[in-house]
Amino acid sequence: MVLDGELRPLVSVPLVLEYEAVLTRPEHLAGSLDAQANVDIVRAFCRMGEPVHISHRLRPQLVDPDDEFVLEAAYHGKAEMIVTLNTRDFLIAARRFGIAALRPGEALERIRRQ
Repeated sequence: MVLDGELRPLVSVPLVLEYEAVLTRPEHLAGSLDAQANVDIVRAFCRMGEPVHISHRLRPQLVDPDDEFVLEAAYHGKAEMIVTLNTRDFLIAARRFGIAALRPGEALERIRRQ
């Protein structure tokens, strides 16, 4: 949906740096993609995304400090939802800011109903 222009992910500098750091960890390179391929995916994400300026931090809101980048990008970008496999950690804080925290399947269902 992103590649077809139907969805635009929100991107911020801290969020992109976190994605790149995570995707180039050794445990994420055990599959078929190497570090450069993962960096290329992050770059494509940036090209297709909507830049978000983080004017102020919301921290601390979440248990995992590395997840704060996601919440801040969603808040400042006026996102309808955060799509994550980790809904448990986002649910309360996202709701506090009027943002849904949904698993990918739930997000797709919601988008298709709109």
